[in-house]
Amino acid sequence: MPAYNAEKTLRATLEDIPRGSYDIILLGDDCSSDGTFELARSLGLEAMKTPRNLGYGGNQKMLYRAALERGADLVVMLHPDNQYDARLVPFFTGFLRAGVCDVILGNRIRSRKECLRGGMPAWKYLSNRFLTIVQNLCLGQNLGEFHSGFRAYRREVLETIPFERNSDGFAFDAQFLAQAVWFGFRIADAPMPVRYFKEASSIGFWPSVRYGFGN
Repeated sequence: MPAYNAEKTLRATLEDIPRGSYDIILLGDDCSSDGTFELARSLGLEAMKTPRNLGYGGNQKMLYRAALERGADLVVMLHPDNQYDARLVPFFTGFLRAGVCDVILGNRIRSRKECLRGGMPAWKYLSNRFLTIVQNLCLGQNLGEFHSGFRAYRREVLETIPFERNSDGFAFDAQFLAQAVWFGFRIADAPMPVRYFKEASSIGFWPSVRYGFGN
């Protein structure tokens, strides 16, 4: 869980993760100004606090290194903002264990009506759709959403992809998927409901514009 100021949503996110569907939960607190780190420790998570703000991608790099060091066979990356239905964790890992795919993403973009009813801002829906269409064309994929904060990987993927070379910012995820395609890994997605609400952290409009041009 790459976290930044997630104190208000962390507990609800954890409550959705089915017991027995994981061995350990790692949380990287990227210099939050709230009580994210302390709450994570009190909830029994293995929480790591960055010495300085590493950025979204830098936080993931730290967490993936830690997961590999602990011998993880499967790694799930989940934003602790409660925007993603964590009840699906065992389904994601089930697809990986069955050998159906090597990488799986949560897909919230099933229809415009569902996205908007779920609280997703119209500008975010449109930009997400546009970038996903472009990236599908460029990478030869057919994914419903490239910009998901709920993903799972087989260990081999993390051992093969040189993710340490990637951006420390929000471009990390898109770069990682492009690398997964380059190395021939099988990428799939699974449907999930849309959750948008006031407390959920989310990249703002202008950072989204910069992110879009950066990809």
